Amino acid sequence: MKKTLVSALTTALVVGAASTTFAAANPFSDVPADHWAYDAVSQLAADGVIEGYGDTTFRGNQNITRYEMAQMIAKAMAKTDVSAADKALIDKLAAEFSDELNNLGVRVSNLERNADMVKWNGKAEYTYWSHRDKDTTDPDLKKHNDDQLLFRLEPTAEVNANWHVKARLDASTDLAEDSADVNGKHGGDAGKQDTDVKLKRIWAQGNYGNFQVKLGKFAQIDDDSIFDTTFSGAEVKFGNKVTFTAGAGRLDFSNYYEDEDGNKYGPQVLNNGQVISKDDAANYQYAGLGYADGKFVGGVDYHHLNADSFDYVVDPNAKANVEDNANIWLAKAAYRFDKTNALNGFYANNTSADDFDKAWSVEYDYKGAEAENKGTWGAWAAYRNLGYNTALFSTYDALLQGQKGWEVGANYAPFKNVVATLRYGNGKETWTNDKIENLFGRVEFFF
Repeated sequence: MKKTLVSALTTALVVGAASTTFAAANPFSDVPADHWAYDAVSQLAADGVIEGYGDTTFRGNQNITRYEMAQMIAKAMAKTDVSAADKALIDKLAAEFSDELNNLGVRVSNLERNADMVKWNGKAEYTYWSHRDKDTTDPDLKKHNDDQLLFRLEPTAEVNANWHVKARLDASTDLAEDSADVNGKHGGDAGKQDTDVKLKRIWAQGNYGNFQVKLGKFAQIDDDSIFDTTFSGAEVKFGNKVTFTAGAGRLDFSNYYEDEDGNKYGPQVLNNGQVISKDDAANYQYAGLGYADGKFVGGVDYHHLNADSFDYVVDPNAKANVEDNANIWLAKAAYRFDKTNALNGFYANNTSADDFDKAWSVEYDYKGAEAENKGTWGAWAAYRNLGYNTALFSTYDALLQGQKGWEVGANYAPFKNVVATLRYGNGKETWTNDKIENLFGRVEFFF
C-alpha cells in the first residue's frame, strides 16, 4: 500500500520539527515492514527524497538535523509531477526551513514564507429588487425598482496560533444611477458619497479552546434574524454545545429609518416632518445562551440599545420623548429533520415599545443550494411579522422591517461557486396597513 507524497512529507515535517527519531522502513534493511512509518518512508525513498546510507540502512533511531530535513525538501521542490495539494504542503515546508534552504542555495523569499498566513475570500454579486405599495397615492412608493452590483473581499490574517485579524471590504454600485452606494440599505444616499469602497468590518479574534474573544467592528450574536448589522466593541464567548455570549459597544444609527432617497420615515417622525432623532450612534449591550447538538440549534438572547432614535411617540404630533431605550428579548430555534427538510423560527419582543413591539418568523426549508456543488437547489416558504421597533436591522429581503406577510423563495447553483436566489413577499405595511408586494433576485459568484 502506498501513501501520497503529502503523507510522507507530513511525517517528515513532524519528525524534523520535533527532533524525534525517524523510524526506518523498507527498502532499507533495518526497517521492519510492520513499522508505523513504513509507507511514508517507502514513498520518500521511491520519490528520491531520501536515500539512506550506503550500507542499505536507514538508521531510523538516529535524529535528523534541520539541514538534513532541508535537503529532503529541496529534492521534493525539484519534482514537477505533483498535485496541487502536494505543492501546497511542499511550499509550507519550504517556508518553515527557508533559512536552511537558502544555505543550500535554494532561495525562499519572505513573501513565500508568509503567503499561507493571509487568506482571501470574497464574492461578486448582482441584486435586483422591486418594492410595491398597492394602496399608496405616492408615485415614488407605488413602485420602486433598483439593481446593484457588489464586490466584497474578506481577508483573514494569522497573527499567531490563537489570534487572527479579519475584515470585510465592500465596493458597490447603483446601476440605475451608475453611482456609488455605500450605505447598504437598499440604495440609501446613492451617489452622495465620494468613494465607492467601505471597510464594513475589521476585528481581531482570539480562540483559546472553548473561549473566544473579538475586538473591533463585527457582526453580533443575532446576525441570522433581526440584528443583521455590525457594531464596534468587544465580545466574549464561552462553551461548546452550550455557549454563553456577551458583548458591548456602539452601533451606527446614522441611516436608521431612511428610505431609498435618504429621507427619514417611521414612528419617530412627526406629522409636520420634524425628525426627533438626535443621535447617530446607540450604546449597545447584549448577552445570550445558545445550544447546538446534532439536528437542533437554539438560543435565548437579550439586546439593550440606548439612543435618541428610540422616541416611541404615542401621539404623532407630540414633541416630548417617551422612551429612548430598546430592550429586546429574543428566542430562536432551528431543527433539521434530515438532509432535505428543516424548520426554523424566532420570536422577539421590545418591552420598551408601546407599538410595533413584536417580531416573529416561521420558515420551512426544502434542501438548499450549495455553492461548491453544481446543480444543487432549494426552496422555502415562510410567514414573517417584522415590527418596526423590534426588527431593527432585519436580515430579510422579501419582507422588510415594518412589514408582515408570506414569503416564498428558491435558490440554485448552476455552476460551481455560483448561486442564484429569488424571493417573493406579499403582505402589509404595519405602519400604514397598505398592501405590499416585494420581489428580490440575486446572483452570487464566490471565490
